[in-house]
This record gives sequence, C-alpha cells and structure tokens, in this order.
Amino acid sequence: MMGSVTFPDGTTIPALGMGTWTLGDRADRRAREIAALRAGLDQGLKLIDTAEMYGNGRSETLVGEAIAGRRDDVCLVTKVLPSNASRRAMPASCRASLRRLGTDRIDLYLLHWQGGIPLDETVEAFERLKQDGLIGAWGVSNFDDDDMAALSRLAPAGACAANQILYSLDYRGVEFDLLPADRRRGVVTMAYSPLGQGGELLRAPVLARIAARHETAMGPATPAQVALAWVLRRPNVVAIPKAGSVAHQRENAAAADIALSDDDLATIDRSFPPPTRKIPLAMI
Repeated sequence: MMGSVTFPDGTTIPALGMGTWTLGDRADRRAREIAALRAGLDQGLKLIDTAEMYGNGRSETLVGEAIAGRRDDVCLVTKVLPSNASRRAMPASCRASLRRLGTDRIDLYLLHWQGGIPLDETVEAFERLKQDGLIGAWGVSNFDDDDMAALSRLAPAGACAANQILYSLDYRGVEFDLLPADRRRGVVTMAYSPLGQGGELLRAPVLARIAARHETAMGPATPAQVALAWVLRRPNVVAIPKAGSVAHQRENAAAADIALSDDDLATIDRSFPPPTRKIPLAMI
C-alpha cells in the first residue's frame, strides 16, 4: 500500500514520485519518456521533479508536454541553479522555468545546491516569488544538517518545505542526523537516486534473496523494487526514481506492494549497515 508525505502547508502526496534527470536529452526517446510520466500520473503518482539544469531546460520542456491538460494532477517541482538564486536573477529564472513547463505556477521550487549567493538573499527571493503567486512553496537540495540548521535561523518558521538529498541503501549516512532532524523541523525529505547509480546496487545478492520472498501486482518482486520499498518504508520521505518507459514506471509503482518484514530489514542491515557516526552528505 502506497504511503504518503505531508508538506508544511498541509499538502499530502504519495510517497513515490517521479524523477527526470537525463529525460529529454535524446529526441529518439522523447515519446517513450513522455508516456512514462503520463503512466505514472495514471497510477496515482503526483510529484514530478525536474530542474532548469537538466539538459539546459530540455527536461522541463518535456515535463511541460507530459503534463499538458493534466496540471491539476501534478505536484510540480523544479530547481534553480545556485548562480541564479539571487534576488535579481531568481525571478527571471523562475519565469523561464514556467514557460518551459507550460504553467503559471511551480508547486515547490528548490535551490539545487548552496552556492556563493548569501542564503538570506535566496530566502528573500523565494519569499517574494511566493508573494507574487509564482510558486506555492520553496525548499532546498543537497543541504546537510549544519546547512539546514543555518537555514532555520534565517527563514520564517515552516517556510522550507523540503530538502532533496541523495538517499539509498548505499548512501545511508543521513540516517544518523539529517533525516531525523529534518523530520523534527517539519521538512520533507526527497530521496533522489533511491535505486543507486549504474546498477551496481541492484546486483547485490541480498536484494535478490529478499525479492524472492515477495510478490507484487506485477508478479515476483525484483531487486529494484526491494531497494525502492526500503526507501519508501521511512516516514517523511518521498522517493523520486527516474523511469524512461511505461514498463519501468509500472515496476517502480508496484514497489509499494512490498511490505518488508523485520527479518528482511535485519538481513539488509547486515549487508548495508546503518551509520554509527556522522557522515558528510554525499552528492552526485
């Protein structure tokens, strides 16, 4: 059964969303990628995450085409580059994203990572965009615990809605401090690359063994579904795996059918131990 997450403004969405990193980069895959996003919406997934950086705007343009006529079905997230996060540059950057996305509002606008522009200026720019009705909420990406603590001293209470970070079985360091701290702050964690990179994680024998114990609506579980179910089990976390085909999107959605047992989780912990000390936030 699909879990859900709730943002500070009360918006509740399914805990499984859709990422778009590299989508739109190849013309020969465009129709298939658009179909994948639309299939996700058909399955009840709401959150689509993109960024102005992805393909220099090509991903946003593809998302805009995919959601045409279905805007109200979507919790739309995009990200501003740190070089554009000033009070002068952010409004133009936001409007350019809106044009590519074919909409008049962004539901959640994120700072892609922290750069050289003072954070208080970025917060001011975000708040102005909210006042102008161009964005519904704002958040950050790739912020470690000390970064979030600094942000909480600058921003109005409850203003930062989300922190998008690398989180998967092979990047568990955030469990030591960042995940629980953001939950206390009321900040939703968005887990990017929850299935790892390059397929190495999904070849782990432990995932195949656990997959053999489970079934989904599509049939026998896969290692990828187990890895995704492991992320989805955590409260206050929305996972945003990428799917470039309808079949892949359906496989991702079926991961919600898997309820990992205590024995499954203990077995996973032996192969992918949880952190016992502070580990700096990883980025890819």
